[in-house]
Amino acid sequence: QASVPELTDLGKEPASVFELYGEDSRKGGTFANTCLLARRLAERGVRFIQIYQRGWDVHREVPEVLPAMCKDVDRACYALLTDLDSRGLLKDTLVIFGGEFGRTIYSQGKLTPTDYGRDHHPRCFSIWAAGGGIKGGVVHGETDEFSYNIVRDPVHVRDFQATILHLFGIDHERFVHKYQGLDARLTGVEPAAPVKAILA
Repeated sequence: QASVPELTDLGKEPASVFELYGEDSRKGGTFANTCLLARRLAERGVRFIQIYQRGWDVHREVPEVLPAMCKDVDRACYALLTDLDSRGLLKDTLVIFGGEFGRTIYSQGKLTPTDYGRDHHPRCFSIWAAGGGIKGGVVHGETDEFSYNIVRDPVHVRDFQATILHLFGIDHERFVHKYQGLDARLTGVEPAAPVKAILA
């Protein structure tokens, strides 16, 4: 706790860092600021860092909200990966960007040029990962032409969890926790396996 004031004091960061992350990185609570703080946490050996970017639940006003969200995330994520890599931290830091479901491609609610939305879509969605043993430049999986169903290389959440545990050097079949008096696996009782195609 005593180290938090030093951690959050960005006064010693060079101008080049703020140029990389963007001017928003100087403003507390912005996504760019939290990405910069995540790099500072990683430098100090923090083993688990979670960042939130709220606002993706766009059931309306997609033309206004979505471009702003993408701009907010794109630069900051690029900056975080670039910054970690330039400091030699990316190879040992697993960065995952994702949510719990995707969005439908068809419209929800109003349908005007300036106001329409997208509903929740749990059948398929995208996650990206970098560093920490992930093979760069790989696209794994494919949806149909309507982005409605997965047609090639599906990855169940238990396989994704097995992949993360594998990258941490943990055998997902032996990693258990107590739940209601039983040994429970994070990856469940059905077959699961790391996704080898995305591993470096």
